[in-house]
Amino acid sequence: MKIRSTALVKGFRQSTPYVNAHRNKTMVIMLGGEAFSDKNFTNIVSDIALLHSLGVRLVLVHGARPQINHLLEKNDCHCPYHKGIRVTTEKCLDYVMQATGRLQLDMTARLSMSLNNTPMAGNQLNVISGNFVIAQPLGVDDGIDYCHSGRVRRIDTQGINRVLEQGSIVLLGPVAGSVTGETFNLLSEEVATQVAIKLNADKLIGFCSEQGVLDEEGNAIAELFPSDVNQLINQFEAQEQVDEGQSSGTLRFLRGAQSACRAGIPRCHLISYKIDGALIQELFSLDGIGTQIVMASAEQVRQANIDDIGGIFDLIRPLEEKGILVRRSREQLEQEIHQFTIIEKDGLIIGCAALYPYLNEKMAEMACVAIHPDYRDGNRGVLLLNHMKQQSKIKGIEQIFVLTTHSLHWFREQGFFEIAVEVLPMAKQDLYNLQRKSKILSVDV
Repeated sequence: MKIRSTALVKGFRQSTPYVNAHRNKTMVIMLGGEAFSDKNFTNIVSDIALLHSLGVRLVLVHGARPQINHLLEKNDCHCPYHKGIRVTTEKCLDYVMQATGRLQLDMTARLSMSLNNTPMAGNQLNVISGNFVIAQPLGVDDGIDYCHSGRVRRIDTQGINRVLEQGSIVLLGPVAGSVTGETFNLLSEEVATQVAIKLNADKLIGFCSEQGVLDEEGNAIAELFPSDVNQLINQFEAQEQVDEGQSSGTLRFLRGAQSACRAGIPRCHLISYKIDGALIQELFSLDGIGTQIVMASAEQVRQANIDDIGGIFDLIRPLEEKGILVRRSREQLEQEIHQFTIIEKDGLIIGCAALYPYLNEKMAEMACVAIHPDYRDGNRGVLLLNHMKQQSKIKGIEQIFVLTTHSLHWFREQGFFEIAVEVLPMAKQDLYNLQRKSKILSVDV
């Protein structure tokens, strides 16, 4: 009896490259106060502990905006806003410290849980908080004194790295002391962004109420560049009551992500605190679940090299076993690797094709075309074909041909037309397999 692999096994196998890629990497996670109140927060804490167990170096930065607002309203204490920033008076500061202190203790307690029959079972991690962030006052702007509202002056990166190297999690809040011994209320997104930049972190991760940045149809936009983010920030600022301090988690994160990417952080991720497992899906699956802001596209088309052989072999082997592609040995791949073009995403090869030129006849064969099953709904095949056409033009090729047994209609959709064996270059005619009876199609470059 043949036993099929379970979804769990498939998920483990697909996530393995990401487990290896994320091990010993530094990630800064920004948790707004809104996330603490959501019913899914316990799952987020469990997922953070899971990241730690997989060897990820974690710095958590929490906010407390809704909790502070609740305490201020409860105690009839009014704190005005100026340019979207709370003016933290002496009286207001007491409630700020109360709210942030409570959240910090709550977060530490949750990460300390290790009950059996829970995702935290067997968990033994240390959570370290301290004076890693030094603040300074915002001062006076347009005649408005910000009082105890401040900004980041300095970050003790050496101290944070020492804690991370010991295998502990660093937990930071939006309150910090100054060199004069005063206490200041900071923007949590500024703390997270500056910590990520100073640590040269690999990722900055934020949470919002939606799945990420949504398009007009309500779907999460998978990838944005810093230039795209600038336009979105302007749109959000026009829609929201920023001067009253009501900016959304999405807007606050986008501001930080834009600065982080421009300062060299490779990727920033925005996911929902309402979706169970969003953090794991974003970091350990092919497509992710939220929005990532990147310095350069996570997906690129490039020439293959010797280090790509394993990835190409894994991609084409299932198609060879089904008889869709002609079998190639690893040795043959090594000899022909310079003929291959690949599509790479997050270090994984999700598409490939080879181009074999026949320069005397000004023709070339496009062969070994393969796209990962999870990416066949996109236009990656067209992307590879266009790349092949560009290569052919450079080589003086005027016509590309393919031999196919299963993809006849797709190639026809791309402008290919059927030709006879006799039209092929003589060297290829001699190699034509009469038993496979492949259809021969051609397109002008």
